[in-house]
Amino acid sequence: MKTLINFLKTKDVEKSDIFIHLKTSVTEANILRYIAKKYVEGQDDALVITLLQDLYAGGEYKHLDHLLEVKNLLELGWLHQQSFTPLKISDVTPLEILNSAVGLTPSFLKLLQDGTLDLDLPDVKPYADHLGYLQDQFFRIELYQKMSVIRQNVHEHSLGIDRLQNKLKLLEKRIEERVAQTSENLVLDKFFKQKKMNNYEQVIFIALLREEYSATDASLREMNSLIDLISVDEYERIKNRSLLEEGSHLLNSGIIDYEEMLNPFGGISRSFYIVDDVLQSIIHPQKTKKVTRLKLNALVEEQDIFELVESETSLEDVVLNNATKETLENLMRQVDKEVVNRLVKWGIKDKKSGIDARIIFYGAAGTGKTMTAYSLAKSLKRQVLAFDCSKILSMYVGESEKNVRKIFDTFYELSEKTKTEPILLLNEADQFLGARSSGNITGSDQMHNQMQNIFLEQIENFRGMLIATTNLLENIDKAFSRRFNYKIEFKKPNEAQRLELWKKMLPKSAPYADDFDIAKLAAYALTGGQINLIIKNTAYKVAVREEPLFKLKDFTDEIRREKDANFDSEKSMGFLNK
Repeated sequence: MKTLINFLKTKDVEKSDIFIHLKTSVTEANILRYIAKKYVEGQDDALVITLLQDLYAGGEYKHLDHLLEVKNLLELGWLHQQSFTPLKISDVTPLEILNSAVGLTPSFLKLLQDGTLDLDLPDVKPYADHLGYLQDQFFRIELYQKMSVIRQNVHEHSLGIDRLQNKLKLLEKRIEERVAQTSENLVLDKFFKQKKMNNYEQVIFIALLREEYSATDASLREMNSLIDLISVDEYERIKNRSLLEEGSHLLNSGIIDYEEMLNPFGGISRSFYIVDDVLQSIIHPQKTKKVTRLKLNALVEEQDIFELVESETSLEDVVLNNATKETLENLMRQVDKEVVNRLVKWGIKDKKSGIDARIIFYGAAGTGKTMTAYSLAKSLKRQVLAFDCSKILSMYVGESEKNVRKIFDTFYELSEKTKTEPILLLNEADQFLGARSSGNITGSDQMHNQMQNIFLEQIENFRGMLIATTNLLENIDKAFSRRFNYKIEFKKPNEAQRLELWKKMLPKSAPYADDFDIAKLAAYALTGGQINLIIKNTAYKVAVREEPLFKLKDFTDEIRREKDANFDSEKSMGFLNK
């Protein structure tokens, strides 16, 4: 504590031992000494207006002349602002800090305690193993991260940045010297050289590797966080984005990959991670056996319960009623990783449980329930394991209950073996979800009730994302209704939406009559599924003609034929905005 006492007791602050390290004016050093005295008396922070009045009292508001000096100390990194709202100090006017509280930063406290800001860097000696090398590399990322934080909150040419840059250069030189002296195989260093990764690519990789070891809430996985880590200014941020975009060395070489999520603001965010095989080779270099991940499609081919669906369309491609679209967007916000991390932090969710959501899509046939389920999966970068619920009743009596459990057991088994999180889609789930029989019931009713009870139990304990589609929500048993987090209605499209559907679905390269009027087709009250089928049926009819030409009458004839045939009873189909 010799340095601290010297700083507090030396009459002329410029003669104190640490003044040469501060790079401040005498007035600014006196402000620091005032706050340091308050600190040793048990006061963690001081109001700016109070400290300036105490130091520079004299009336005529003379103390206000020294606000800029307080701001300079904040920019230098010797003081920090005690605020619930993080502020970029370079954007704050001096007057804005007048009624705020400021305190000494850890850097200044270290200077008071040790009389120096030098870090304890590793000795220049060979690495004993790759873990020692990783420790130094993680320390390197810590320095990059500290510089990134300072750049975002204070002036980029502050003393804090210069100090950290010097430490980083010294550390990187030490690492290079230690590697040169090491005869032991350093897996990560060898990997960098084999893949010919430049310095920035190495920093990105080590940052992601550090996240794997530290099991944090993915603070450095997001694209902008990684770019900020290696970028000094806005120009470099723009230039360095190419390191994480399609076609980059890291992505093309299969070193890293990313997950895409809709963020709460409606945009797309990318969360990066190290590809599994690469990660295992770094974390467990002693294992020579290559770690392989079973492919979901290969396992699905070996069973007869699920159909594996990988959608080619995302939610942006689907034409939906505005209310339905808004509900889906809210759902996407709820499953955003940042939101999930908050729920884990609050103790609402188990960190290992992933995204849990039980959803009902309900509405008339042809309104796009199934297609939207596929498109939602695409937006979440998930595959779909689809099950047609009508299959369950085709099983012989006494086996239905067992087969209900088999649906869910097989789903969990496939997810576990492939280490993936597919979406479970239960199509036409009406018989599962309908009201259970009561009163004088037959043996068949009893069996059906038992099957539903098992289904209810499985829904209650379901882990992951499940979507059930049904035509009539009012027929659903209340016990089931309570188990679903989201109930999303699919309404029949209005005329404007029908016009959009016709425009998107009609063949672009087909020949049309001069008087063809698509607006007249939109006047017919049809669902997206009906429009889709009518276009296909009409196309088959026109294609066999010697002079194939689409006329309005071709479509209106097909519309009347399908309506007369009770088209509304047809199976639900999705519809696309393409």
